[in-house]
Amino acid sequence: MVQPIQTPVLIAGAGPVGLLVALQLARMGVGCTVVEAEPGLTHDLRAGTFHPPTIEMLEQVGVAAPMLELGIKVPRWQSWDLAHGMVAEWDLSLLKNDTPYPFRLHLEQHRLTPIIFRLLKQYPHAQVLFGHRFESMVQHTDHVEANLATETGQVSIRADWLVGADGGRSQVRKSADIEFAGYTWPERYSVISTRHDFAHHGFRENAYISDPEQWCAVFKMPDEGPPGLWRMTLPVGADATDEAVLAGPYAQHCIRRLTGHDESVEYPVVHQSIYSVHQRVAVTMRKHRVLLAGDAAHVNNPLGGFGLNSGIHDALALGEMLAAVASGAEDQALLDRYHRQRHTVNVEYVQTLSVRNKQNLEVKDPAEREQRIRMLQSTCADPVKARDYLLNSSMINSIRRAATID
Repeated sequence: MVQPIQTPVLIAGAGPVGLLVALQLARMGVGCTVVEAEPGLTHDLRAGTFHPPTIEMLEQVGVAAPMLELGIKVPRWQSWDLAHGMVAEWDLSLLKNDTPYPFRLHLEQHRLTPIIFRLLKQYPHAQVLFGHRFESMVQHTDHVEANLATETGQVSIRADWLVGADGGRSQVRKSADIEFAGYTWPERYSVISTRHDFAHHGFRENAYISDPEQWCAVFKMPDEGPPGLWRMTLPVGADATDEAVLAGPYAQHCIRRLTGHDESVEYPVVHQSIYSVHQRVAVTMRKHRVLLAGDAAHVNNPLGGFGLNSGIHDALALGEMLAAVASGAEDQALLDRYHRQRHTVNVEYVQTLSVRNKQNLEVKDPAEREQRIRMLQSTCADPVKARDYLLNSSMINSIRRAATID
């Protein structure tokens, strides 16, 4: 009988969240094994906005400096209304006394994971096994035994602790029988990437455009050269088929709505995708020796850039706490605190704010839209109110709230 591989901590998922849990553990001297179903690091084009406190946390593990070299700093972002034009421009320098990084950083996820992976490879007690798909697990009193599929057959891994960082469809969460409470939005989202420079139309590197018909969010991402890659995220109605949305004319129409150009203008579309959007939170982020982080624990719509950021906050908090428990320095009860902190702030901040952001962008009643515009303008014009607004939108308040939870 083949003996199972043994590791102190097994982590399912080699995205940024799983790799950061591993990096934090490895830095603190705890051995770990990351397993990933894909043959290598994935090329994910969704997440790409990093908020100030996230950069602060990543600085502590050596990841921020190379990110800052590659990314685009966004010191100001905008709120627009498609009919009224630019409504408010938010100046993140108002947070200069709250964070050493008073800006957003734009860098696509597929440029982040290689940075973390390179740092992780410096630690001999950490390993990443690609082509290993987590399938199931059995919990015992003092360990977890996981079953994985590879090209050459089944593999068993025995670990003291199992971390599910394997995305919104987490097999770890399902295997642990943890409910994923919430709902799926009726509309899907489309992401369109173009090299057309939206700065020519007055847009900052990040802008949210409200519209009762089809709101939109635009982000400028690093590319091989100027003007960079501009990404649009927008909702797709239930009456539109995937085939129609992914056909060329649909993307051209969506871009023209922002530029005001007629149908004679064609734009270079580099990439387009369509996906379903969920608002869900696992009822617990710890079940005995199984812990969840990132999308495996919570998913939300992308408005506000909270998803990957909150996943990174999970990863670094969990890595630190689990290292203390695994090394014997702390009691297992510390991991219950991980659940209380991260679950609370996800419900209170990430879910609440991302839903509110979506609802604000799609307001249909003209009077309500006018009221929202006046509110944003008056808030932005008052430095005290604007700073309070930015403390929430930048996730600084969510980090401060987590620190108050024992």
